[in-house]
Amino acid sequence: MAGKVRHPGIAVLDAGARVVDALQAAGGAKPGVDLTGLNLARVLVDGEQVLVGTDPPTGLAAAASPPPAGSGSGATSTSSAGNAPGTPATVVNLNTATEADLDTLPDVGPVTAQSILTWRDQHGGFSSVDELLEVDGIGEVTLGKLAPYVTV
Repeated sequence: MAGKVRHPGIAVLDAGARVVDALQAAGGAKPGVDLTGLNLARVLVDGEQVLVGTDPPTGLAAAASPPPAGSGSGATSTSSAGNAPGTPATVVNLNTATEADLDTLPDVGPVTAQSILTWRDQHGGFSSVDELLEVDGIGEVTLGKLAPYVTV
């Protein structure tokens, strides 16, 4: 947890922990910090850094990190090891991605990629990354793996 929190740093949380749990582990936000752009209910991904009350990094450091997990989430994921095999080198926009783009995502093959495209066509696009939960074949675990690598 970083940014405008009382005790920034690394917190070890249980699997399935949410942003609100990380915020609580960091002693909460500093007084006056606006949390409306932070999705407190989003499930965290291992190794994720949540930024509170600050803008995501820009420049060279930002290029090495996936962008926010969902529009306006206020959270970014970082990794010191770069992209693992089977993960995209760039972030995939769910509203403009092709099947080939979606195939680069963790736990997404041709069937799931087609399900994402079908859902997008039927609903006029995604308004948040969390809407992936409405796609057949995507549950909380898969969403947790995808969130750092997708945007809307």
